[in-house]
Amino acid sequence: MDQEPPLVREVFPDLVDELAALLEAEGERDLAVCVRDVRLVGECGCGDDFCQSIRTADHPRGQPFGPGHRCVPLLPSSGELILDVVDGRIMYVEILGRPPLRRNQQREQGRQPEV
Repeated sequence: MDQEPPLVREVFPDLVDELAALLEAEGERDLAVCVRDVRLVGECGCGDDFCQSIRTADHPRGQPFGPGHRCVPLLPSSGELILDVVDGRIMYVEILGRPPLRRNQQREQGRQPEV
């Protein structure tokens, strides 16, 4: 039985909070809601030290997204955050030139956060 990838909000809660707020500020209400349920399918893997981008859906590397694709650039306080969206689904989050993302250590160790 395959396990689903973790929710981005479980691994990078601060990132998801920031994305939701920035999307709201841009009038992207539907995406602000959707960003809370995207999954961490994989990291970019390009090896560039300024890149922390993540894949939130399966898609062949190096292939265009095709019809229904749009870029949603956001205005963070530092670096760049750009979403690749296809038919309302967030496929990829470009995270460039920003301080290192803080991982939720409890999630990384397989423990659920205490309530």
